[in-house]
Amino acid sequence: MDLKLEKIFKTRLNNFRELLANKKLDAFILFVFEGFNTENCHYISGFRGSSAALIIKSDEAVLITDGRYLTQSKEQTLSEYKIIIQSEVSLAKFVINYLKDLKLKNIGYEADKISHRLFESAFKDNNLNFVDAGDLILSLRRTKDVYEVDAIKEAARIGREAYGRTLESIKSNIFEISESEFDVRLFSEIKRMGAERGWAGHDFIVASGLNSAMCHARATQKKFEDGDIVTVDYGAMIRGYMSDITRNFAVRKFKDDKVIEINNILLNAHKIAAKALRPGISGKDVDTIARKIIEDAGYGKYFMHGLGHGLGLEIHESPRLSQSSRDILQAGDVVTVEPGIYIEGWGGMRIEDDYLITQDGAECLTVNDNQAINII
Repeated sequence: MDLKLEKIFKTRLNNFRELLANKKLDAFILFVFEGFNTENCHYISGFRGSSAALIIKSDEAVLITDGRYLTQSKEQTLSEYKIIIQSEVSLAKFVINYLKDLKLKNIGYEADKISHRLFESAFKDNNLNFVDAGDLILSLRRTKDVYEVDAIKEAARIGREAYGRTLESIKSNIFEISESEFDVRLFSEIKRMGAERGWAGHDFIVASGLNSAMCHARATQKKFEDGDIVTVDYGAMIRGYMSDITRNFAVRKFKDDKVIEINNILLNAHKIAAKALRPGISGKDVDTIARKIIEDAGYGKYFMHGLGHGLGLEIHESPRLSQSSRDILQAGDVVTVEPGIYIEGWGGMRIEDDYLITQDGAECLTVNDNQAINII
């Protein structure tokens, strides 16, 4: 890890230790099993392997992993962490024995990251007091630092340019292209341009014709047809951070006047809601602003999901912009704005960009200069 990253991850670790002290916890443990929970481990230590445990105290930080990650752990992990390579016993048993040797009592852990079987086998009846502190790292992750914002911006730039290149590549033989083929081409272009991958744990959405009425459709072997609306929800990953963009195009022509009508409604709802983004406004109120525009236009029942969500190391994280959200936006949040209209038997569209909440408003990280529906 270079000196710049050392400073960033050291600051995160120090901030986390302050939270532990405030909660009167002697230590905190974190597990990564088969890639599950890599995001929190990465955030607080730098390590991105698929199997690990962290033990964090006020005066000690330990990373435990196995021999597969001997080199990777040294390269990626903040130097303050003591790295232990072991494979003699299970990861959980090693951690519990380590904690017992330290004679600690109050230990924070992430209840929602631990299986019931693991809890029953390792966490009960061992004279250690475990306290759910799963919200601590998430509270830090919500506010993005400059390193994170730069990564999301770069992920957005690559995603945006890869999408444009993919559209250009299909113009001459568009009727031979299926949803799945477009998906593969876009993903390949994103990788070719230097991204680690697309999203982690989620497929892109490429939905054409009647399929576009499904807001979470997945790419099929259906080929593009004359007049199809095609909705593409995609992104790229840089240094573990993701962008999330949705654009629409029509195949050769608009099939009817409703395409322009709906596109203009969504553009208006998106722009006005984005203009309302600022510290102190609630996620519910931002959603309401966009939802009212769509309702007043007569399409309220066709907007079937929340307006947006936070993103960063995960494609969906806090805060939320929806009618059920209790989140209040704060500087450092990164959120999507993505109003959509989906009509069964006709099709649908969504327009999505990513925004950083600043001290006095919001900055678009995806550069929303191409939101209008294209004809390809």
